[in-house]
Amino acid sequence: MSESKGRIVRIGGASGFWGDSSVAAPQLVLGAKIDYLVFDYLAELTMAIMAGQRAKNPEAGYATDFVDVAMRSVLPELAKRKIKVVANAGGINPQGCADALNRLMDELGVKLKVAVVEGDDVSAKIPALRAAGLKGMFTGEPLPERIVSANAYLGGIPIAQALAAGADIVITGRCVDSAVTLGPLMHEFGWKADDYDRLAMGSLAGHIIECGAQATGGLHTDWDKVPDWAHIGYPVLECEADGSFIVTKPANTGGLISAKAVAEQMLYEIGDPGAYILPDVVCDFRQVTMVQEGPERVRVSGGRGLPPTDSYKVSATYMDGFRTAGMMVIVGIDAVAKAQRTGEAILERTREIFKQRGLPDYTATKIEVIGAETSYGPHSRARGAREVLMRVTVNHTVRQALGIFAREIAPAGTSWSPGTTGPGFGRPSNSPLVKQFAFLLPKRDLEVRIVVDGTPQIVTIPVDGGYRPAAEAADTLTAPPLAGGAPAVRSTATPAGKVRVPLVRIAYARSGDKGDNSNIGLIARKPEFLPVILEQVTPEVVRDWFAHMVKGEVKRYAVPGIDAVNFLLFQALDGGGTASMRLDPLGKGMGQILLDMPVDVPADLLSADDAADRAGAAAALAA
Repeated sequence: MSESKGRIVRIGGASGFWGDSSVAAPQLVLGAKIDYLVFDYLAELTMAIMAGQRAKNPEAGYATDFVDVAMRSVLPELAKRKIKVVANAGGINPQGCADALNRLMDELGVKLKVAVVEGDDVSAKIPALRAAGLKGMFTGEPLPERIVSANAYLGGIPIAQALAAGADIVITGRCVDSAVTLGPLMHEFGWKADDYDRLAMGSLAGHIIECGAQATGGLHTDWDKVPDWAHIGYPVLECEADGSFIVTKPANTGGLISAKAVAEQMLYEIGDPGAYILPDVVCDFRQVTMVQEGPERVRVSGGRGLPPTDSYKVSATYMDGFRTAGMMVIVGIDAVAKAQRTGEAILERTREIFKQRGLPDYTATKIEVIGAETSYGPHSRARGAREVLMRVTVNHTVRQALGIFAREIAPAGTSWSPGTTGPGFGRPSNSPLVKQFAFLLPKRDLEVRIVVDGTPQIVTIPVDGGYRPAAEAADTLTAPPLAGGAPAVRSTATPAGKVRVPLVRIAYARSGDKGDNSNIGLIARKPEFLPVILEQVTPEVVRDWFAHMVKGEVKRYAVPGIDAVNFLLFQALDGGGTASMRLDPLGKGMGQILLDMPVDVPADLLSADDAADRAGAAAALAA
């Protein structure tokens, strides 16, 4: 593992979630020069799904796509080109994933050494933790009774040790998404557990590619400038020993490698950019810089690292009843009102049936009208929509009750609103409702192992931490929850010398989730626009804009290295993940909603050749 100047380690990111495109692995293996192929499959929502699957089948609980699709398509080429693989495809059953992969290699006549990282499963500790009075890290509530799975987020050290032991393929269970990239870099460059700046940059490299094509133009604010979606390139990193790296993609693929698109991904789901807490290091990304070095090359540098904490975050899943959702299409004048009334009638009728049969009430209900811009709340411009989809989602403790609900959806087609129809919707089915619960576990209470060729090895991981939270920076601002009443009313008058435009005119945005919290990264299109954003897009303004969604406080963090701010919105997602009943349980659309907000920009900052854009923006705001 030489650290000679100029040495490059090339890593391709082939998956951003369980279900990502089958074209990614072949594209990277055949179309790019890479040393490692890495896959990220796991989100909190994914772990909940896998827990439900393993409850039905003990051999399930891993990302089957990794074996059946990705590895089947490239295994012979991996062996031929000596490309190593790291994947968290193991989910809650990493050994089961490794066994399936070994069977596939036998079938294809390929022999590669597979290592498994174990120790993230802490479900056996749950009774003792409950007895000790453990509380949730976000909610402060006690451990739920019906825990299905509990997995700690491991880091890159076990992966590095598995590679050092000669593994060609490393399969992990729950690790942080960025660890599948950090582990290879620690191994290749010999980075130690206290090389904090390099670990932070290696973690940032992993964070940039952990969502696949989101680093290469996917979800980019300027989507219309991203060419050839169908053949979008997946990301390739060219990493150096000092931690800096180039983001690029295979030649002759679609997508876009731009500093702003990469910046969007850096801010995705990170919370405080000055203290992004990972198992191996606490990262400070505030002074990260991104430089466009060519049409398809962005250089990233400047991340700093601090000692890690002494705890692992654990994501547990638990059973909390059952859920189903029913839908009907409503066409015609006043379609929104008709859809709302239809949903209310279904709930009223089924509640009366429950009462007659001695069944309890729903534990939660939600009516949404798709096509009426429900997510926009008071900012909707579609209240007069004439074609909508009514969606009623319900939770209940008794599966039988949801059978009654499912049966009472279809009668709406002949009983109530004119224009009620549907494209062959059948009676909706119900499924177990599996939710997430997060807590902290001291690192010293966990034994992490790797298994190579059937032989286990203990992994030595620093357990004392050393991280000390600093006082929040002076440029970190907080708006408390609304105390009640209506949000502040924004002025309708445009100040002299300024032009009122949607925020998207001066900023890019990317949003996502962490449990019940949402984050929105906002990046100035030009450095000159940042003062406007700082002045007008305050935590109070953002809190008010999302008053129909956000129940907690709103924080704003400055990220001056990329002319950006990052907002963290607490209690913003109706519980988040599988707990949420919203159309957008993961907050993916919240950045788009914020970009619709009007801001007043000095006219001299908007160049003369943007006059047409300003006219179009003004027309949109007046609509």
